[in-house]
Amino acid sequence: MSASSGMTDRDLVVTRLIDAPRPLVFKAWTDPVRIARWWGPKGFVTVDYDMDIRPGGSYRFRMRSPEGTDHRKRGVYREIVEPERIVFTFAWEQPDGRLGLETLITVTLEAEGAKTRLTLHQTGFDTIAWRDDHQIGWTSCLERFAEYMTTQ
Repeated sequence: MSASSGMTDRDLVVTRLIDAPRPLVFKAWTDPVRIARWWGPKGFVTVDYDMDIRPGGSYRFRMRSPEGTDHRKRGVYREIVEPERIVFTFAWEQPDGRLGLETLITVTLEAEGAKTRLTLHQTGFDTIAWRDDHQIGWTSCLERFAEYMTTQ
């Protein structure tokens, strides 16, 4: 990635064409009940969540892996522009409540006919390995999201 684009090798960009109109995709990213059904890699389930989806509002999720391990994540919404953009912080929460590295995620939605091009940009990784781990997770999550959207 070039410096002229403002991106570094520690930025993550994942793009997916979703077979659903942009307003419906936006709703699936901003309705807590819907988010709880798809947010996480394949095989993970949302155990509990608390979301206040507005600029300055926060979210907190606990999801469980297929092996039974709980993972907690939380952050703050920075920007909500219906139906085109959602910006929020993201950090893993340790069992003792301490937060790991905080990153910034921007989800951009572009209409392409009856479909939506979803672009997820995550920045602030401290290592390329951490970025690559998140790429695996987000790729699986967006596959799960695309499947979920076929039921809406």
